[in-house]
Amino acid sequence: MKNRAMLIGAIRAGKTTLGQVLLGKKVKPRKTQSLIYYDWIVDTPGEYTENPFYYKSIMTTMLEVTHVLFIQDATKKASIFPPGFAAGINKLIIGVVTKCDHENADVDRAVGHLKKAITTGPIVVTSSYTAIGVQELRELVACSSIQEMRDFTKASQPEAVIFHE
Repeated sequence: MKNRAMLIGAIRAGKTTLGQVLLGKKVKPRKTQSLIYYDWIVDTPGEYTENPFYYKSIMTTMLEVTHVLFIQDATKKASIFPPGFAAGINKLIIGVVTKCDHENADVDRAVGHLKKAITTGPIVVTSSYTAIGVQELRELVACSSIQEMRDFTKASQPEAVIFHE
């Protein structure tokens, strides 16, 4: 894959697990301590997004990627992303809801949080354990423009991918 995606989100949002599943690897949940480069994925520690002190690291790493995936855990009531957080990011943005099949998941709330954080772009509902939305996410990262992502979303299953305008 020629494109590269960076995963950002809260601590324990499922970034590393999702990254492993996207790469077709066995899921081994663990705590990410620093930037980790896996093939076409850059995994970031949750602290990088939760603490504004680390925003410089996120911005520097963005120079190396084509897409930024905003990860929102469906089991969390709050979001760490400030409203409009994606507006200052000059990359293709994809919102990702993780843990959609967890018994405490509230997918609508998670989608709502992502709609506040990203100005425009697709939002994919995923599960790393049942692979819901995983293929759609791979295909969105393969897209090279916002229009290409919009067209893909229109052709996808509405329960897996929506496009936020």
